[in-house]
Parts: sequence; C-alpha cells; structure tokens
Amino acid sequence: MTQHKKRARKTASARRPRRADSAPARPREKAATRRWSHQVMETSDALDLEPDVFRRGSARQIALSLKRSAERSQRRKSAPFRSAMSMLTFYINRGGKNLSPSRLRVLERAKDELRDIFHRT
Repeated sequence: MTQHKKRARKTASARRPRRADSAPARPREKAATRRWSHQVMETSDALDLEPDVFRRGSARQIALSLKRSAERSQRRKSAPFRSAMSMLTFYINRGGKNLSPSRLRVLERAKDELRDIFHRT
C-alpha cells in the first residue's frame, strides 16, 4: 500500500513573491475588450443610428435624430420611443466618467426632449 501525504494548500499570502529575474507578465490585450459598447451601438437590434448622433450640439437635435432612427429602423424589436430611449440611456451609461459634465447635461436634456417629442410624460 502506498501512503499519500497530504499537502497543505498554499494561500495567496503564503506563496513566494515573484523573483525579479523571472519572465515578465504578458501585457493584456485591451483593444478587443474596450470596444464592445461600440459594437453594440452598431450591431444591436435596438435601432439603426445616424452617424455621430450623440455628438450633435443640442438636446433637441439628438432627440429628433433618435426619433427618426427609431421610426425608420427595421431592426428594432420594441416601440420606437422605447428603442430610442434605450439607446440614449445605454450611451449615457457607457460613457460614464468619460463624458464631460456639460455633455452629460445635454444628453440628460435629450431624454426630456425625447419624452416631449413622443408625447410622454
């Protein structure tokens, strides 16, 4: 019969630190993971957007463009208002800290404009 010795599991704190002369860790590829939201904007079934719709100057222009896109789109699965508001909210959420405060205000006002255009309260 063979006797087996039990090994104690090493925890993260019990492991040896990496030596300086060992091979450096490979750099992570960020290009593929950082642009997934761009792919969603282009390929989602929400709606077909006009180019640079979220870079327009006023909230009204953004809202009108979203309305046009939502009503013309053959890819959307829900009502035009819901699709337009969904895409606008998605853009705001994905922009996060990268949106300037003034840009964020314009986009938030575009939500109100969108509600007005579609006669929602």
